[in-house]
Amino acid sequence: MDRESRRVGLKWKIAGIYTGVMLILAILVTVGIYQVTQNTLRAQLDRHALAIATNLTDAAAGHMAGKNLLALNALASKYTLHDGVAYTFIQNSRGEILAQTLGSFPAEFRQGLPIAGQRQVHRRELSLNGRTVREIGLPVLGGQLGTVYVGFWDDAVEREIQSALLRIIGIIALVPVVGALLSFLVAHWIVRPIVALTEIADKVTHGDLDASVSGESANARDEIGELARSLERMRASLKAAMARLNRQAA
Repeated sequence: MDRESRRVGLKWKIAGIYTGVMLILAILVTVGIYQVTQNTLRAQLDRHALAIATNLTDAAAGHMAGKNLLALNALASKYTLHDGVAYTFIQNSRGEILAQTLGSFPAEFRQGLPIAGQRQVHRRELSLNGRTVREIGLPVLGGQLGTVYVGFWDDAVEREIQSALLRIIGIIALVPVVGALLSFLVAHWIVRPIVALTEIADKVTHGDLDASVSGESANARDEIGELARSLERMRASLKAAMARLNRQAA
């Protein structure tokens, strides 16, 4: 019973250490991949949002030049059908709203708008119906015709990021599980010859000097092989010594 307990204990020690190392490495890798992937996905989604706003800007330029407000409103409504788009509105070079999909245009949305005719991409964060919105403003023809604004739901972006990250983390989570299974196989492979040598040593201590060490352990070119050969030399020496004692006693 004690021998079996030692055997299981050694297996668990080897498997536990191996599994622990794998778990720590998996956690470190997960944290690193989480940060890198999150930043990469957010950058990709930002580029996607910029592409949508750019397409709307290009499509709106002709209608703005022709002052076709009906077409501008239809175009603005069309782009709200894109996933994650909260609203769109179009401002002319004098700061007037030509088209918008917000219904009653919120007064707070006018605050913080850049000066009419601005030529740089404008970004800001707003709140709409209790939800965070990230807005992109793109000048049309360098701001000569006005600016197109597109708002994107921030939580929709976060959901896409979290969905992608969960899939990646789920795959990484399999690593310590597979590592734990492999660790038990490795532990069994390591402990098996040690257990066999322990049983032979027990037989020798109980007077069975014919229990020779043979097989893979005796031929192994490692520490276990050295231990097996040392045990065999000890058994042979004890057997020779007992034979001499028996002859002298006779």
